[in-house]
This record gives sequence, structure tokens and C-alpha cells, in this order.
Amino acid sequence: MKVLLLNSSDTEGGAARAAYRLHQGLQGIGVSSQMLVKNPKSGDLSVISAQPAIAKSFDKMISVVSNSPLRLYPERNPAIFSPQWLPDSLAAKVAKIEPDIINLHWVCGGYMQVETVPQFHKPLVWTLHDMWPFTGGCHYSEECDRYTKSCGSCPQLHSNKDSDLSRWVWRRKAKAWKNLNLTLVSPSAWLAKCAHSSSLLKDCRVEVIPNGINTQTYKPIKREWAREILNLPQDKQIVLFGGASGTGDRWKGFNLLVPALQSLSKSGWSDRIELLVFGSSQPSNPLELGFKAHYLGKFADDVSLAIVYAAADVFVAPSVYDNLPNTVMEAAACGIPSVGFKIGGMPDLIEHCSNGYLAKPYETEDLATGIAWVLENPDRHQQLCIRARQKVEQEFTSDIQARRYLSVFSELASTAGIAAN
Repeated sequence: MKVLLLNSSDTEGGAARAAYRLHQGLQGIGVSSQMLVKNPKSGDLSVISAQPAIAKSFDKMISVVSNSPLRLYPERNPAIFSPQWLPDSLAAKVAKIEPDIINLHWVCGGYMQVETVPQFHKPLVWTLHDMWPFTGGCHYSEECDRYTKSCGSCPQLHSNKDSDLSRWVWRRKAKAWKNLNLTLVSPSAWLAKCAHSSSLLKDCRVEVIPNGINTQTYKPIKREWAREILNLPQDKQIVLFGGASGTGDRWKGFNLLVPALQSLSKSGWSDRIELLVFGSSQPSNPLELGFKAHYLGKFADDVSLAIVYAAADVFVAPSVYDNLPNTVMEAAACGIPSVGFKIGGMPDLIEHCSNGYLAKPYETEDLATGIAWVLENPDRHQQLCIRARQKVEQEFTSDIQARRYLSVFSELASTAGIAAN
């Protein structure tokens, strides 16, 4: 059985990292797996380019043109919104590869047109990394529930017209995917519930399969050693924040971490804590947090990231919206407890007061309380670290994830009359 994973990238962004890890996990259990992406960066020969070499130089132009309908909404929110209207050549490329199962992942950024999906003519599994597959273009609906109907009057576009861009995208999806035999995989129970309530995909089969992680790469190592490598103090407690876009991702909630840290500083922690940030470089005008802050910039490899996590005492994920964040899983695999808001897929990863702390949504004082609670008692902190690692070993290894996907793939292959061995 040949499996093909489609994602816009193999390395850039959380969805890409999750998809590539699944690809590696499938290969690890003997599945013939390949990835098809716009422009491979990993150097992995099993990751295929969807673009001819000459087209790579036009990537930015394609992205601009793909987003051109958004110019009609100059007052729109800064959140990503994907119309996905540009034609592509993916169906022909996939046909040449001749996979038995196609696993879609994050296919936006001008990578795949909405109307391409029914052209594959193969069993389809779509892994949900956000809400885009069942909305009229937004990736997180925030407080809007219009995706349960037919979108229109989109608050993210600041539109008050029913027949707006979001309704147009929704109608295109509804028409193109009307008779699609599609199986959805959600990494979190929260996103599965959202898919079930959507007007577009409510009738699809939905399986909840968490993302997986390589626990031989992400594992506990000596904190002192990690700090020596990163030139960090040994006598401070390190609070870690980070992600693919660092402080620049509005959904990751750095703006909510700031007042929490300022509150901690005023309550007696100012000489005990320092902040560590990855994904962002030192800003030209640093915020006054009440603590010294270290900005590490971006990291592209897992080994370096594992060292960063190992240097910390606690990881803070103050996300406003999130599915099943790689960062929290990576931290836990390294034996580092996390503090986050009780939203999205966070409860799937963080067991409140067992391997971390779930704060009341968007209450920065409770976020500060959680950070202090994790750090203030050394014996309790040690137990949180142990249970964080145990949670990953029991539920989130690459092997567990790959075998659960293989079970779904094999079932679909059998139904389609494909030999699944």
C-alpha cells in the first residue's frame, strides 16, 4: 500500500512539522510513504516537489495572487484567510505517483485549489490542523459560529454582507465536495467536535488521532548541560515561550503572557525567573517584563529544539486558539511541564495539576498563578516533569500515531479493493 501525504511544506510551520513526523512514523513501521509539497526543504528523498523548478521562483507571486481577493476587505483582521482559488497541477502530479491512499494535511498558501480535491479519485483522509477545511476561508473561527451554517457576513473580513468572500469560498467547497468520500482525522477532541458541528463536513467520518513525536530525539536531558550550551544562568528558574513564529503569532498569545509575567515580577519572583523565547529575535524595543529575557531566534532542527526545552523549568503556551500544539508535546517529551489556557486541544495534552496547569481562558492572573504553582515546590515540580514525559510515552509517540493511521488506511484500502500489506 502506497501512501501519499500532501502538505504545502515539509518543514515550515507546525502543520508541516506534524505531517513530516507522521511521514517518518509511517516509514518507521514499514509503510511506503511519500510527501508531496511545494518546495522541499528537508533534503529527504521521499519528499517530492509539486512544482517544476522554474515555478519555485514564483512562490511569493503565487501567494500574493492567491490572496488578491482579500484586497476587497481592507478592514479585515490580520488573521490568515485562504480563498484557495488558483488552479494547480496537483491532480496530474498525484496520478503519476499512483498512491493507494491520499492523506491531505495543510494545503493552503496557494498550494491546492478547493476544486482539486475530487479530482484525486483515491481514498482520501484529511488531517485537520485547523478549521479551514470546514469554514469559508478562516483558519480559526474565533467566536464566530457561521461555519455551522453557510458563512457570509464574515466578522474576520469585517463584512456585513451575506454574499461575501467567505460565502463564495463556502459555496465552492459545498459544490466541489458534495459527493466526496472523505475520512477526517482530528489531532484533538475539540477540533473533531467542531468538524461534527460544521455544515460542510458534519456527515464525514471523524477519527481522533493525536499527533506523534520521536521520543528518542525529544527526551529529558540534564538541565545544567543544556543551559551551559545556551549560555543561560544555572541559578534561575527559566520560563520558556516559543513557536514557529515566536512572539509574532497572534493566536499563540504572547500578549497575554506579558501581563502574567509582570504580575509575577511584582509578587516576589523578579529575582528568581528569567524568560527564554525561541522563534523570535531580540526586538528593537524590548518590552518591560520585570525579568531578563533571552531571545534565541529561529531553530530549524529537532536536536537544537530539544536542548532549548531541556534548559527550561516550565513551558508556557498562552494560546488563544490552538489544536494540539507541537510545542506543548515537545516540552512534555523533554520532561518539561506546561502551563496554558483551558482551550482547544490543550486539555488533551495538559492534565490539570498532574503534568501541568490549565488556567481559566484568557485570565492572565490565573496564568501567572499556574506558572508560580509549577515552579514554587521543587518536589512537586519533579513529579510534574516525570508525569509530563509519561503522558507522551503512553499516548503521543510516533509509533502509536503511525499504527493508528495505518489501521484507518488499511480499512479504506480494503473497502476500495486495495491490497494492504
